[in-house]
Amino acid sequence: MALIKSCRNNTPKIPSTCWLAENATIVGDVNMGENCSVWFNAVIRGDVNTISMGDNVNIQDGAVIHCTYEKTKTTLGNNVSVGHNALVHGCTVANNVLIGMGSIVMDNCVIEENCIIAAGAVLLEGTHVKSGSIWAGVPAKKVKDLSPEMFKGEVMRIAKNYRMYASWFEVENEK
Repeated sequence: MALIKSCRNNTPKIPSTCWLAENATIVGDVNMGENCSVWFNAVIRGDVNTISMGDNVNIQDGAVIHCTYEKTKTTLGNNVSVGHNALVHGCTVANNVLIGMGSIVMDNCVIEENCIIAAGAVLLEGTHVKSGSIWAGVPAKKVKDLSPEMFKGEVMRIAKNYRMYASWFEVENEK
């Protein structure tokens, strides 16, 4: 069972439709939407500020979601995929966003809807990513617009697939 801890009189709110890996850690002021999944060794730390997640969010293996005390909250919209070992900190991420493996999203960043942050990208503090774009590099810059094919084939496919992957474990746990 995942490690779920209260902190500063805040207990994570996790709907029964969510799937949590046994070694995921969720702490404090965390509000998860429906059908989310938190994978192996992922950490969602709402100890210093609020973390809000929409529906169908997946936090993949080793990712960290955090915020800054008395400064920044973290908000993730619907259908957000946070790739393996990514760090998402004190920022706002709109609906239908893929944050690639090993990427870093710093405080006060805003990622509008329908975007991809490429694997290994570093969004410096205060970066504003406009809707429908792909950003890559260190520091990250816009590299191109997101095509409808890439939106469907990457952003939405991954969000959908992670809901399916979670269902495999739910079935195993019922045996």
